[in-house]
Amino acid sequence: MALNVMQMKLAGMISCKQVIRKVIRIQSDLSSRSCFLLRCLSTVPSSFKFSDLEVEVIKTPTAKPDVKSLVFGKYFSDHMLSIEWTTKSGWATPRIHPLKPLQLHPAAKVLHYAQELFEGLKAYRGEDGIIRLFRPDQNMKRMNDTASRCCMPNFDGEELIKLICKLIEIDQEWVPCSSSDSPCTLYVRPTMIGVESSLGVAPASKVLLYVIIGPVGPYYATGFQPVSLLADPGYVRAWPGGTGNTKMGA
Repeated sequence: MALNVMQMKLAGMISCKQVIRKVIRIQSDLSSRSCFLLRCLSTVPSSFKFSDLEVEVIKTPTAKPDVKSLVFGKYFSDHMLSIEWTTKSGWATPRIHPLKPLQLHPAAKVLHYAQELFEGLKAYRGEDGIIRLFRPDQNMKRMNDTASRCCMPNFDGEELIKLICKLIEIDQEWVPCSSSDSPCTLYVRPTMIGVESSLGVAPASKVLLYVIIGPVGPYYATGFQPVSLLADPGYVRAWPGGTGNTKMGA
């Protein structure tokens, strides 16, 4: 049956929308791939190495919090891991050093264009006293996928896992002993941010990867209890060509 004028217009509108979605998706994919190709074509080091690690230990350790008072994300250990990257030199030497504030230029990319990503994993102290990480390789995979998506450098996930293990080894006294009365773990937060001091939408030529750790209790103040959730279709986190499959602040 022949379409009338209104049906033809409506059909055309739907077709245009579908094309627009495909174009946006293709542009998004090309953006990620072009960033990845530029990294691959570079002659600078493609990853940092655990064997190059430099360690500076704090002189006066801080007091550990009472396990029963632990909440999520309020306490941090004595040390952190920092690794710099630039387009000119690639990955620099990884360093474990005392925890300290970051120094950022007011024009740092992360502050204006949210060029950053983060991960979250946990270390558990078993009844046998051994500290274990839960599937860190999956976190490294997603972290690298997110880095490609937001035009930041990739790295060898196994090398970062080794560095994280060393950081936990140095601050192992911060890994709490969990119990049924006080369930707690050590939270590990790898983060990567664009720190180039330059305004303008473009991939940062200078990046900082750092890892901080700290003992945590339940995520919610109510403890390990059921919570009420609202599913509102008016707010969408993920869409075709978007960043719902990544872990970034934007």
